[in-house]
Amino acid sequence: MASEFQRDKLVNMFRAFDADGNGYLDRSDFEALAERWRGLPRVRPGSELAARVDSVMLGWWDLLAAHVDTDGDGMVDLDELLAMVDLLPTMREAVAATAETVFDAVDENGDGRISPAEHRGLVDTWHGESVDVDGVFDHLDQDGDGYLDRPEFTGLWVQFWTSDDPAEPGNLLCGPVPTRR
Repeated sequence: MASEFQRDKLVNMFRAFDADGNGYLDRSDFEALAERWRGLPRVRPGSELAARVDSVMLGWWDLLAAHVDTDGDGMVDLDELLAMVDLLPTMREAVAATAETVFDAVDENGDGRISPAEHRGLVDTWHGESVDVDGVFDHLDQDGDGYLDRPEFTGLWVQFWTSDDPAEPGNLLCGPVPTRR
């Protein structure tokens, strides 16, 4: 069962994924998410990376539908999404594979590192709007070299989706986690 912290984190992601704002997720929301990702400079139409982005985003819809759409209506509400929290730690390989594709998509210049500007692109793409990430990158960049390399990013990505510890830096990967007041 999702902790209060995980709930706050996933409520934020639910809002980001719910492209039409109708209060539930369905395949069209994940198609819209893939479309946002196809807007990144390296995700060119018809490219292998564009195909991977589509496969990853729609693959996560398929996993949600299979594992948490308990009533089989083709729609996942927030409570059903929160049930996925218990499953994600058992899906580390799928979560890490997603990190590989996301890394390639946001590494605009293909240098094998994510800069602070590229990280901002990641967050804004996830949310479909500009998000304030001032100071976040400094928490993510644990070795202080000014970039996230692939192993750093993958570790942070897995933390984001599986961690219940607000102190772990990966929880900031998709931007600050809003808390309930």
